[in-house]
Amino acid sequence: MKFSLRLGNNNLSGKYSMEARATVTPRQLTKHEIRKEKSHSRLGLVSSNDDSTAASAELHDVAVIGLGYVGLPLCLAFAKSGANVLGVDVDSTKANKIIAGESYIKHIPSGDIAAAVEAKKLTATDDFSKLMNAEAILICVPTPLTVNRTPDLSYVESTVRAIAPHLREGQLVVLESTTYPGTTDEVVKPILEKGSGLIAGEDFYLAYSPEREDPGNPKSNFSDCPKVVGGFSRRCLEKACSLYKRIVKNVVPVSDCKIAEATKLMENIFRSINIALVNELKVIYAQMGIDVWEVIRAASTKPYGYMPFYPGPGLGGHCIPIDPFYLTWKALEYGHHTRLIELAGEINTSMPDYVITRITDALNDASKPVRGSRVLVLGVAYKANVDDDRESPSYKIIESLENRGALVSYNDPHVPVIREGRSNGAVAGRASVPITTDYDAIVLCTDHESYGSIDFMKMDVPLVDCRNACQRRPRNYYAA
Repeated sequence: MKFSLRLGNNNLSGKYSMEARATVTPRQLTKHEIRKEKSHSRLGLVSSNDDSTAASAELHDVAVIGLGYVGLPLCLAFAKSGANVLGVDVDSTKANKIIAGESYIKHIPSGDIAAAVEAKKLTATDDFSKLMNAEAILICVPTPLTVNRTPDLSYVESTVRAIAPHLREGQLVVLESTTYPGTTDEVVKPILEKGSGLIAGEDFYLAYSPEREDPGNPKSNFSDCPKVVGGFSRRCLEKACSLYKRIVKNVVPVSDCKIAEATKLMENIFRSINIALVNELKVIYAQMGIDVWEVIRAASTKPYGYMPFYPGPGLGGHCIPIDPFYLTWKALEYGHHTRLIELAGEINTSMPDYVITRITDALNDASKPVRGSRVLVLGVAYKANVDDDRESPSYKIIESLENRGALVSYNDPHVPVIREGRSNGAVAGRASVPITTDYDAIVLCTDHESYGSIDFMKMDVPLVDCRNACQRRPRNYYAA
C-alpha cells in the first residue's frame, strides 16, 4: 500500500490525522510493522489513491535548525547546490528576514539570501511541524557552558524533542553542534526514538558532522573545507556522506559518531593550547623587553615543524573558549583530569586581567588613576571584520575597568549596538561612539581592517594595543 503526506493539521492536538481506505486482511503485525503503523498514524500518511486527502505540502531536501553563524551559511550552501532548503529557528524574526531576503549577519550579504529565496531554493519558518516534509534535518544550535563550566545541552535537547513528534521513516538527522563524544548516541538518539517510536539505523538515519565555519574569513570557501562525517550505522554514514557531497568537494567518513565528535574537540583544543602558549610567552617576553610578534614572525620562517599562533586579549567566539571544557567534563566520567586543557584555559582566561594591568600602566605614566579616567575600547567583536561578539574578551575588559571606576565607551563599525547575549548583559544596548581624542586611554582589542588606517601618532592618546594592529603608533604606546 502506497502512502503520501496529508496536511490535516489539528492546531489543538499538534498531531496529524490518518485516513486509510485500503482494506487488508487482519493478521499479527511484526515489531517493524507496528513501528511503521505508529509512524504513519502520527504523520497523517494516507493512501495515495485518496485524491481528496493527497498531499500538497512543500517538500524540502534539507531542513536546517538554528539559523545563526553556522546554520545560515549551511542553508545557503545547500541552496546554491540546487537543494530545496527549509531554515527553522525559534526566533521568528530570523525566519521573517530570510523570507524577505535580508541578512542579519554582517558578513553574509543580503543579496545571497535574496537570490536563494527568489529562486525558490530557500524559505524559513519557526514551525517545527514542517520538518516532516524534509528528507534531512541538520541541527546547528548553541552548545554553551553552564555557570559552573559544565556542558549545557539544553538547546540540543529541546531541539531534538521538538523534532521527534514530526520524525518519519527514511529521514536523516545530523547533529552539527560541537559537543563531547557520545552526545549523538547517548542524548540525541534516545530522545528521538522515545518521541517518535522509530528506531535509529532501522527506521531513520542518524549522524554527526561537526561544523567548520570560519566567519568573516575572505579566504574561506565552504565547498573547499573537508567535511568529517560519522554515522550511527554504516547505512547512516552512507546517507550522510551522500548528502554532504552536494556541498563540499571532500567528505571524510569516520568510524562512528564519537570519532567525529572527538575530531571537532581535538581541532579546537589544539588551537586553545597553542594560543595559551603564545599568550604566556607574550607576558614573559614583555618583561624581558622582547617583542613576541617579531619572535613569531621569525619562527614562522621555519618551513617544517612550526605553525604560527598569535596572542590576544583573551579568547572569544563560540568554539575555543568553550569546546575544550566539554571534553574536560566527559573525561571525569572515565577518571581522567585534562590538566593541559585546564591549564591552557586558565592562561587564556587571565589575558583580560593582563590587559587591565597594561591600561593601568598607561594611566599611571600619565599620572592618572583608573577611577574617573575615560577609556575608549576599539572593537567588541571577538575577531576582525565580523559582527560576532559571542564570548568577546572586550566585555570582560569593559566590566573590569568599570568595576574600578573607569568611564568606558566603545567603538566598533561592525557592532553599532551591543545585542544582549550570554556574556554581555551588563553592556547590552550600548551604542558605538566615534573615535576622538577625548579619552585618557584607548584600548585596541579587535584588529578590524578599518582601524589600520587610523593615525594614532597624531591623536597622541596613550594606546594599549592587544593585537599588534597599530602601524602609526603614538608616543605612549603599550603592547598588551
